[in-house]
Formats: sequence, C-alpha cells, structure tokens
Amino acid sequence: MTYAAKQDVLSALGIEDSNPGGFGGDWTGSGHPLAVQSPIDGSRIATVAQVTEDEYDAIAERAHRAFLEWRRVPPPRRGEVVRRLGNRLRANKEALGALVTLEMGKIRTEGEGEVQEMIDVCDFATGLSRQLYGLTMASERPGHHMREQWHPLGVVGVVSAFNFPVAVWSWNAAVAAVCGDAILWKPASGTPLTAIAVTKMAEAVCRESGVDPAVFSLVVGKGSVVGDRMLRDRRVPLVSATGSCGVGRRVAQVVGERLGRTILELGGNNAIVVTPHANMDLAVRSIVFGAVGTAGQRCTSTRRVIAHRSVMDELAERLVRAYRNVRIGNPLEEGVLMGPVVNQQAVDDLLAARRRVVEEGGEILYGGERLNGPDHPGGLYVTPCIAAAENRYRIVQEETFAPILYLIGYGDAATSRADSVEEIGEAVDLHNGVPQGLSSAIFTDHFREAELFLSHRGSDCGIANVNIGTSGAEIGGAFGGEKETGGGRESGSDAWKAYMRRQTNTVNWSTDLPLAQGVEFTA
Repeated sequence: MTYAAKQDVLSALGIEDSNPGGFGGDWTGSGHPLAVQSPIDGSRIATVAQVTEDEYDAIAERAHRAFLEWRRVPPPRRGEVVRRLGNRLRANKEALGALVTLEMGKIRTEGEGEVQEMIDVCDFATGLSRQLYGLTMASERPGHHMREQWHPLGVVGVVSAFNFPVAVWSWNAAVAAVCGDAILWKPASGTPLTAIAVTKMAEAVCRESGVDPAVFSLVVGKGSVVGDRMLRDRRVPLVSATGSCGVGRRVAQVVGERLGRTILELGGNNAIVVTPHANMDLAVRSIVFGAVGTAGQRCTSTRRVIAHRSVMDELAERLVRAYRNVRIGNPLEEGVLMGPVVNQQAVDDLLAARRRVVEEGGEILYGGERLNGPDHPGGLYVTPCIAAAENRYRIVQEETFAPILYLIGYGDAATSRADSVEEIGEAVDLHNGVPQGLSSAIFTDHFREAELFLSHRGSDCGIANVNIGTSGAEIGGAFGGEKETGGGRESGSDAWKAYMRRQTNTVNWSTDLPLAQGVEFTA
C-alpha cells in the first residue's frame, strides 16, 4: 500500500495524525501519547492521546448516565440503532478491513472478514431485539401466576485483544446494546486506531438516531491506569475480557472481589484429531488454515494435531509440503497467506518454543525461523513451524501465541483401519489432556468416532467440530470455552442472557394469601 493509499484509508475512517483516545459523548484525551506502528514494516501510522484516570472516571460516569436513558428505549428501537451501525460498517468494510491489516498485520481478506463478522453480529442482534424472551411458570398456589423476565444490566466493560481488534467488541457491544446496556470499551494498546474508527461510526449512528452516543464509550490507556479502574468500577457490573489465561485470572480476581460479573475468553490449546477414516485433503487444508491463519495468533488457532500413527507419516509429509507453499510477506498484497506476527515478543515466544520442544525431546519438521530482507521489513516475519512432539511436554501444555504446530501420535501404526476405531479413546484422552478447553475438531468419516468425540465422553471444549477445523467459528453459535479458557460465552445462541439481569415475578390475583409449600402462619 502506498503512502497515499494509506492516508486515504485513514481519512475515510476519520483517523488523524494525532487522535484523542477517550469518548464518552465527547472526545477527550490528555494523557501520554501512544505511537501506533504497523507490524508490516514498523512504520508509524498515527498517535493516540491516552486517557487519564480523571478522564476515565468522567467517561464511565457519562456511560452510566447514558445507560439510564438507553434502558428506557424499547428493544426493537435499540435494534434499529444497531441495524444502522451494521449498515455503516457495510459502507466502510474495505477501509476498516485495511486498517485492521495495517494495525494488526493479518492478511487483507482476514481483515475484511473480521468486519463482515461485525456486520453479521449486528444483523443477529437486530433480530434478537424482538426476541428477548422470558418464561411463564405454573404456581402451586391458586390464584397466582409466575413469570421470569430479563432487564438491562448496566454498563458493560469490554476489554479486547489485539488479534481481533474490532470483531470481539461487536460480539459484546451489538448484543449488549439491544439488551439495553451501555458499553465501555478498552481496546488493546497495540490496536487503538481501529477502535477509534469504530467508535466514530457508532457515534455518528447514535447522533443520527437521536440517541446519546455515550452508549458506545471508549477509553484507550494502559491497563495499570484505565484497565484496573474499570475492573474495580462498581458502575461496570459486567466485564467481558479477551486475553491470556493470566490476564483472565487477574480480571476474575479483581472483579470478583466486588462480586461483579465476568465473561472470560482466554487461552486455547486447540487440537484436531485425525483418524484413519479422515478425508485427508479436508484435514490438511483445515490444519494449515487453523495453524497458519492470522500467523497463528487466533485464540482458536490449531496448536496440536493428534493423528493416528498409521496416517502420521503421510499427514506430516503433506503438511510440510503445504507449509513450504505458504507465501509470507506484506499482508496487503494479493496472494500472501501469512503476514507478520504482531510484535517482537511474539517472535521471541516462537523461537523459545522451537528451542524448548527440541530440549524436551521433540523434532522440528519445518520452520520456526525469523525472516529478514527487503520482502520482510521490520523484523516481525517468521516461517510457521511444525514439530513432532508428545502431549506431555511442558511446552505443548502451554499456549504459544505464534505459528507453531505440534504433531502428536496415537494408536498403533500396525492396527487395521477397521480396528482403529477402538483406539479413539486414547486420542480423546490426549486431546483433553491440557489445561485449556476452547475449540476442537475431529476429521473422520466414521460415525462412531464422530459421535463419541461430540459426546460427554469426548471433547471437553466449548466448541467441538466434525470435519471442519478449530478456527473460523460462525456468529450464530455461542462462542467460548471451558477450563482455563474461562467458561464465558459471547455472540450467538442465548449468550445475550449474560448481559441482562434475571427477575422472577409472582403475582397474586386472588383475595387469599396462601403460602408456598403449604406453610400455615396465622397472626
């Protein structure tokens, strides 16, 4: 992308050379300037003036006041505002997708795909605005009826990560907004410009709709300055945080101390099981996308492949061949499949994981090296790595947020294809034998293997797939995981209930006053 083209993208999204990083109905920011650099080549994109503690408090208070009015708006009207936001995103899909690529480094089609995900969530939430259903229940007392209803909760704090700088916000914001909540967004410090661009769109939509734009508020700043204040802020009854398991523990501890709620979307150590009954063409394509897409920096990235030993050699050979054909370079260029990792820490993590897996007894089959030269400026380009490993290795038990894939065998190579079905339990045990539990998949055309994997005896993850990979979840299903992944759910299905408070009502329409459980009490 030329300098002029980059400036066109920034101008189209309202991004200036220097930008205030706080919004609560008005734009503000007088804190330390944050220089935003592109991982593509290390060039400066723009700067953001971070918010101070006092500015955070003012923005949070304004968001709370906006909530008090927003909750009075009928849900279908809230849905109309979210629909308009989706249309604004449609009109700016190409520019916002390009900014995602510039700021985060994922390839152009993934950047635009992330914006499409936001559009889809807005469509989903618009329909949801007419479906916030409660229940009616039979009362044991004559002349009584019971019901359950859902009310808006308050200000929802959203802490998003660099790898999906805008989509994760939309999972929370669009759904929470139709539920009647206001949103207070703290984006990752490495990707604040996309957050500013989206907030500007939301501001414009709210003003056009006659709604207080502080419903969609923003605070850019250090975790130690604004992040910690959000976690401790009683005006924020729910904090939805995406990040590492360590970040999640901190969020849960601090918010839990005030008995607040959390939605935690944390680390994944996602595996694909490949059985002798797998369609190998589908398996290879899915593994490569899951492990290499977004340079291995998705929470749903494929980290482990657990393959039957009778197919391991063929699978390894085909994966290495596919990896050699992955074009690595400027993610804005056509045909590039893998851009840079986000920062130097990610490079260091990959190199350290490569070294550690060998120290523990594994073998590097391909890659895991730094790329330099004119086609790979800035020092953040690497080759994706494949390593033969054992599930018990300490490095395999951890999530390395970089493109490294571990191949792990199960079963006996001499077992016949028909008898291999009896060995699927070993694969499931290996699959579940890590602390994380986000996304999982099995490739098999055998009914029993597939059904066992999806059963209570199978995958212990929040997402379990058959004959598709671990990465690329649709917005219609609830997204989230178990164990150290945090247990939260966002986006589709009935995840909306997390953004509301449940109320049970009992109404006595008789002239008597019977007590439940047959209790007699006469004064």
